[in-house]
Amino acid sequence: MRITTQSGTRWLGALMIGLPLIFSASARANELQILLVLSNSSPPYQAFSNAFTKNLPASIQTRVLQTPNELTGNRAPADLIVAVGMKATEAATLQSALPILSVMVPQAGYEALIARSAPLKHPQSIAAIYLNQPWDRQLDFLFAILPERRKVGVLCSPATQKDIAYLREEVAAHGGTLIEQTVYSDATLFADLEKVLQGSDVLLALPDSAIYSSSSVRNILLSTYRLHVPLIGWSQGYVNAGAVAALFSTPEQLAEQTAATVHTFSQTGRWPGAQYPNTFTIAVNQQVARSLGIDLKSDEEIRAQMRRNRRGGRD
Repeated sequence: MRITTQSGTRWLGALMIGLPLIFSASARANELQILLVLSNSSPPYQAFSNAFTKNLPASIQTRVLQTPNELTGNRAPADLIVAVGMKATEAATLQSALPILSVMVPQAGYEALIARSAPLKHPQSIAAIYLNQPWDRQLDFLFAILPERRKVGVLCSPATQKDIAYLREEVAAHGGTLIEQTVYSDATLFADLEKVLQGSDVLLALPDSAIYSSSSVRNILLSTYRLHVPLIGWSQGYVNAGAVAALFSTPEQLAEQTAATVHTFSQTGRWPGAQYPNTFTIAVNQQVARSLGIDLKSDEEIRAQMRRNRRGGRD
């Protein structure tokens, strides 16, 4: 079951606001030449590539590089790079002086990369559209589908620990309590998970690859299921694997937002601040919910409750 919802664009004005840049004559005439660099050739990146090119005006031309390796020695004329994923973004920042729009990247990973590459690239020439949702939207969703579960457990690594103070405030604003645990080593991951689950009635997965890796997700889901603690994920894959629900943006949704951002750039010569997704999808796993004794609301009720949560009418 999926719901696609439109929400207002979230601009982070303090983060890397672009100033006018100097472009070629073709760019000033709104005839941008774009290098679209993919992190790999897997289906999500191909879906993004196809949707991105379909959403661009005819005056903007795109050359697609299927892997970051193709950027090495590339001499194709271009006015900017759209880097899809962290590997593509890292390669672009190291190998090109062109303006870069980084998309489908987790906020924590992107900010860490920018901090490392600051001496190499002027921050005004790079911007991002994040893969993850803003915390307030994520919590509006969590408390819309699980209104009685107020003890929200999270595992974080040192890379995402900086977000915990803000997340704690947002959970409190929704009438909940955050149960947090920092994981410093793979060796302690499942012991740390047990600590969190013992005091929580829902686990919120953070977009943190140091914890939620391909080798750990299945066992994390098994642990939550065994202790009857539902997990809220951040991709369709989580729901398929056994999470009760997830809030995420599809490659096609992110591609549409990216195309609109590039089109604006072609007209203004400015990047916006870093953006969260402005459209998103909800997926639920009814079978897992029933096995945990959870009665999920209908699509319409979830959307309506999210709107009430955002307006401050929280239960």
